[in-house]
Amino acid sequence: MRLRTVLATATAGLAAATCLTAAGPATAQESNACSPSVSIDRFSDALDKTTYEGTFVGNFSALAVDRDGSLAALSDRSSLFSLDARTLAPQSVVPLADENGSALDSEGLVIDRDGTRLITSETEPSIRRYSADGRILDRLPVPSSLLVTPAGRAVSNGTFEGLTLLPGGHTLLASMEYALSGDRSTIVRFQTWERHGKSWQLGAQYAYPVDAGLGVPEVQATPDGRLLVLERGFTSGVGNTVRLYLADPRRATDTSGIENLTGQDGVRLIKKTLLTDIASCPTLGATAKQPQPNPLLDNIEGMTITGSGKGRLKVLLVSDDNQNAVQTTRFYYLRVRV
Repeated sequence: MRLRTVLATATAGLAAATCLTAAGPATAQESNACSPSVSIDRFSDALDKTTYEGTFVGNFSALAVDRDGSLAALSDRSSLFSLDARTLAPQSVVPLADENGSALDSEGLVIDRDGTRLITSETEPSIRRYSADGRILDRLPVPSSLLVTPAGRAVSNGTFEGLTLLPGGHTLLASMEYALSGDRSTIVRFQTWERHGKSWQLGAQYAYPVDAGLGVPEVQATPDGRLLVLERGFTSGVGNTVRLYLADPRRATDTSGIENLTGQDGVRLIKKTLLTDIASCPTLGATAKQPQPNPLLDNIEGMTITGSGKGRLKVLLVSDDNQNAVQTTRFYYLRVRV
């Protein structure tokens, strides 16, 4: 998405620093540590400002591992790329459109077990199912309150950013980026759908407490049913704030019937634990084209889990360069202990 400029408060920054300090010192074997729970192996700018078959490679908003092991990378300009998982070299690109042939603000991506693509568009918002060659198969229902004003209570450019399939493949979850009108500004809603045969029906909805001044650009389910949640913001002249949280929705209140979330209504929010602030990672020699707290940082927006075992995850992040000369398409290879 075209990220709005937001000011992350000093309180939020202090809280994040406290969480990292409380976690204890990094273990000796944790190389390139960002925190006791996260390390970064490397980064790649190989695709920055490149093209493939006449299509700009960038504007990436989501990642997924395809059934053949390749990497699917979703551009928010209505294109879905297939990338070589090792080299990141583009292998194909599929154009996407809505029912009228118009472009999407495509933000979230799930590759289902049958190979179909579930893709969100932030415009309405919407979730459509596409075939591998880009044909629309059907469209999922969306609660009226989550629609962009005046149809609903969502702010423009602040809706379905993240999309993930929970373990077992029966529950789909989408994360709103920002709060609804009438909700507290630091509470965003996560909507679920339940699989019924070949269709999806609306499920429970949960409330997630986002740090002040930040939004949620991506969410990914872990093998045990918890969630990795990215939170992100931007301050002009300072740069990006990007934090990675581990969240647990399993005991949270279903908020689908609650009109306004104020933080004073007895609702059990999704519990979250800070894993790392990306600004705490070693720079690894990265350079930035605009001011950043850490030159490694950019407008990180996409995330997928590429491997897991023994309580550790391999996590790949990607930044959305917005086709902007002062931003970079950058891939980040993390190891996360959960």
